[in-house]
Amino acid sequence: MIDQQKRTWTEINLENIEYNMNAVKAVLPQSCKYLGVVKGNAYGHGAPQVAHRLEKAGADYLAVANIDEAIELRKNGVALPILILGHTPPEFCGEIIANKLTQTITSEAKAVEYSQACEKYDVPMKVHIKVDTGMSRLGYLCTGRHFGGGVEGIVKSCRLPNLFVEGIYTHFSVADSDNENDKEFTEEQYRLFCAIIQSCEDNGVSFPIKHCANTGAVVNYPHMCLDMVRPGLSLYGYGGNGIISLKPVMKLITTVSTIKIFDPGIYISYGRKYQTESMSRIGVLGIGYADGLFRSLSNKCSFWTEDGFAEQRGTICMDMCMIDLNDKPNVKVGSQIEIFGDHSSLEKISEIAGTIPYELMCSITRRVPRIYIN
Repeated sequence: MIDQQKRTWTEINLENIEYNMNAVKAVLPQSCKYLGVVKGNAYGHGAPQVAHRLEKAGADYLAVANIDEAIELRKNGVALPILILGHTPPEFCGEIIANKLTQTITSEAKAVEYSQACEKYDVPMKVHIKVDTGMSRLGYLCTGRHFGGGVEGIVKSCRLPNLFVEGIYTHFSVADSDNENDKEFTEEQYRLFCAIIQSCEDNGVSFPIKHCANTGAVVNYPHMCLDMVRPGLSLYGYGGNGIISLKPVMKLITTVSTIKIFDPGIYISYGRKYQTESMSRIGVLGIGYADGLFRSLSNKCSFWTEDGFAEQRGTICMDMCMIDLNDKPNVKVGSQIEIFGDHSSLEKISEIAGTIPYELMCSITRRVPRIYIN
């Protein structure tokens, strides 16, 4: 056991990062670029480590949420192009240019601010235009009656000085859904995106890189891959929907700290939410909600042991939780317990928690060591 394995840790298989990227690339048109989404510390996996593996494996681009995440990658020696998906205040344009980053522009007003802020620099700032086609979040508003004004704003933005407009993109809100209404909504988002591009081209503005396909779109709508795709969830082993074979990258493992034998009728943990029905062998695990194990999972899930699945008992605490070891004779103090990984499905646990795999992976806190394999 290495020093990091004394309590709770994750194992990050970087070979599976490369495998998942190649599995997606195998279904793309030959000329289509691959952008790996590494925002949120690479969904909890460690952005520098994942980015370096993607760079080595032949990815074309990376995406992060903000300038701080982008600069962290540059400081760690990552040289790939990096797209900042969120807003950056104009006063930091110099850092964007100096670090050779690509900034998203989401409105004409912001484009004007960026253009003015970049007057003092010798090179233009590279940007991608973000279009709101129905996500109703960031982007030039182009839906319904806003189409003409939205296109006009994009065209004006692209003609501003001090900006190099490399790309245009939009984001789908339900591309992973198999609901028929959601399918039509996604197709409508795509039709609108194509109409915006065509209208811009009719006005003399073209874009070297057009992209809109997240994991759901790559899997369910291959005709939407265009010049580049932006898979997030599939990179980490989920969302293939049986169409693309993927491998989970992260395992979350903890250890048994203590084992106690309780009489019938004993309450376990905060709130007296669980009471033993018979003589019970209860193990205390060194993991809790301060590590990222949601309290909402209390008394609803089970974890993998060398003797099979063990039911979680009582309220999950900040640093600990308990499991039922009545029929697990081989599990002892120090035994390793898999919270999710090869045997215990992250998708199943996230469903029990009423959330998505993204949130659980991102919730694994920094006090949980990451151990990188290969």
